[in-house]
Amino acid sequence: MTLANLPPLVTVFGGSGFVGRHVVRVLAQRGYRVRVAVRRPDLAGFVLPFGNVGQISLAQANLRYRDSVAKAVEGASVVINCVGLLMEAGRNKFDAVQDFGARAVAEAATAAGARLVHVSAIGADSKSASAYAASKGRGEEAILKVAPGAVILRPSIVFGPEDGFFNKFAGMARLLPCLPLIGGGKTKFQPVFVEDVAEAVALAANGKAAPGIYELGGPEVLTFRQCLEEMLRVIDRSNPLVSIPFGVASLMASVASLIPLVAPPLTNDQLTLLKSDNVVSEAAKKDGRTLTGLGIQPRALAAVLPSYLVHFRPHGQYTRTGKAA
Repeated sequence: MTLANLPPLVTVFGGSGFVGRHVVRVLAQRGYRVRVAVRRPDLAGFVLPFGNVGQISLAQANLRYRDSVAKAVEGASVVINCVGLLMEAGRNKFDAVQDFGARAVAEAATAAGARLVHVSAIGADSKSASAYAASKGRGEEAILKVAPGAVILRPSIVFGPEDGFFNKFAGMARLLPCLPLIGGGKTKFQPVFVEDVAEAVALAANGKAAPGIYELGGPEVLTFRQCLEEMLRVIDRSNPLVSIPFGVASLMASVASLIPLVAPPLTNDQLTLLKSDNVVSEAAKKDGRTLTGLGIQPRALAAVLPSYLVHFRPHGQYTRTGKAA
């Protein structure tokens, strides 16, 4: 095969992360060559078997350094940014990664003449009281200014085998007598399956999504309480759910943040996010900028959770339960 006949090259920033690894797998299945750009290539070797021999390669890149971003984009016809932070750590600050970093990727993609797909989050807003959401919003604004033809995908809370939400609370249910419901558990989510998000990314990479912002959610809108109740049903546990007012939760988060060398289970910035619903807007539905608008039928939470939470049951997969799973 000559160089001219090679399949298109796609650079995926954050390709070893939760969403990124599923994106890499889907792209490889579609025959693309995939360059996985990550800070620590030595820790990302597990993505190589997702494709054929030589189909997936690793590159070192850090969104805080423009030169490494530009190098990772060289020769790519599509650039996908899956990098995001749930909490700050060291030099990886929200602004550095989700604002400056997003702009750096957009500038590199534009310079290379590559199509750009950016994975953001519902709630991204430069005017948000949350530092996380505000940096996401500023990143989006920078992208649309530099690369107006970009596709921006905003998922609600993403679930799947390696997620940091249902796995986290299922692990807590295995160890603790009760589970916390921050703010009474009234916050609404629209959980979206990670493979559905990856499918949307692949469609955008293939030019099958018009430029602009899309909001991705699953088929159900559930409260925080309902999400935990469904999780408990799947793992066959009956831990009581205890409501914790935002004020008390904020005090707990502040105290936890003072413990050195230990990442707090919840930050005050995350509490700010929990004060707003995280669901697909009516405007996005009306404009068809959703999963269904892209021709993707989103999968329900109940259909997927049992496939990866079974080991949290009292006796793992051997737990006998009369409940549907």
